[in-house]
Amino acid sequence: MKLEKVVSRCLLVTMVSLGTVQSLHAKSGDLELLDRIAAIVNDDVITVNGLERQVERVRQQIRQQQTIAPPVNVLRRQVLEREISKHLQLQFARNTGIFVDDNALNSTIENIAAQNKMDIREFRQVLESDGVAFDQFREDVRDEMIIARLQQREVVSRILVTEQEVESFIATQQVQGASDSEFHISHILIALPEAASPEVIEKKRKQAGEILKNLRKGADFAQTAISSSDGQQALKGGDLGWRRSGQLPTLFSRLLPQMKSGDISDLIRSPSGFHIIKLNEMRRGEQHIVTQTLSRHILIKPSALITETEAISRLRNLRNRILDGDSFEELARSHSEDRVSASDGGSLGWSNPGTMVPQFEAVVDQLKKNQISEPFQSAFGWHIVQLLDRRELDNSEEYQRNQARDFIRERKTEENRDTWLRQLRSEAFVEIKIEDRL
Repeated sequence: MKLEKVVSRCLLVTMVSLGTVQSLHAKSGDLELLDRIAAIVNDDVITVNGLERQVERVRQQIRQQQTIAPPVNVLRRQVLEREISKHLQLQFARNTGIFVDDNALNSTIENIAAQNKMDIREFRQVLESDGVAFDQFREDVRDEMIIARLQQREVVSRILVTEQEVESFIATQQVQGASDSEFHISHILIALPEAASPEVIEKKRKQAGEILKNLRKGADFAQTAISSSDGQQALKGGDLGWRRSGQLPTLFSRLLPQMKSGDISDLIRSPSGFHIIKLNEMRRGEQHIVTQTLSRHILIKPSALITETEAISRLRNLRNRILDGDSFEELARSHSEDRVSASDGGSLGWSNPGTMVPQFEAVVDQLKKNQISEPFQSAFGWHIVQLLDRRELDNSEEYQRNQARDFIRERKTEENRDTWLRQLRSEAFVEIKIEDRL
């Protein structure tokens, strides 16, 4: 261990032995008690005040979910574990060069405000009227962005999905008869530490068994998850939302087709611990129909030789010639700067929604059959486009393959993230200083 870290750790231990973090009062010079330490996380601390703020925030969220909150000491333990995980990830990110600058942060907050149909000033007023300090909100968002970037680098970017996995997934779903089904499930995890001893495994098994017994006697699943689960969604009552079976661990997806709404599973053992799932609802998937468009266009790109005004003028002239009877195909071949489509008379072929850039697709969606647009701009330059036809297509097979690929990636990401977080925790120095309040 480097000397600086030894010194830092010694300072923390000295502070904790006093039970407080202290500072000089800015005005009187008296020694003022500011805060206690809830936990040491490597060379960082979680303060009691900071922890209690998070506990109160979670209690408000639980009330909004119309779920009864567990006793405050139980909730405090759950929130503290979440805060420890957050601190570990932020430390890892900081030590490996991941950061979010103010420009990126401001852009994200502006997007959040826009999604709520507000400008920044209105958004800030709403936050502060709800008792949320805007500066603290900014830093919370920054932390979330940093953690997202960290997980993208350490977990998501390392996930590979092969065509063989996709084929195997689809075949398995068809055998199980659940390929077009969706499940709304809730989940409780009693986690096992890395390299757990047989004694620890047995202790956790008994703990999970006791929880299962209480659930089958009528204990509320959401309350139990909030108070007892080690899962990522524990503080949301263990609610995993609607998932296709492919989005879930194979251990879960094998059970779900045999379960009925309201059923609670037996204990499910995995390397991460003991799981209990509840099937809240099930619904059948629907046929996936898309509206495809057949269109053709002419593109002119402004350059050092062609101004935007000239590009627009040329396109208007070409449009008028087409309306007067000239061939769209011939004019596209001789004038369009999209050389790929120009060689085919400007044709873009049949395209699914989302294939074209948004500006282009928005114009095509407004056109009637055989209508030619006025000149418009996209990221590629200036266009005119003609809609030739529309058709409804059952895209279920292609959609199923794309969904399968996404489900496999999501499942692998979730499993690998859980493993990575457990490893991060097992390698860290964590000391909880408020055991008497948990």
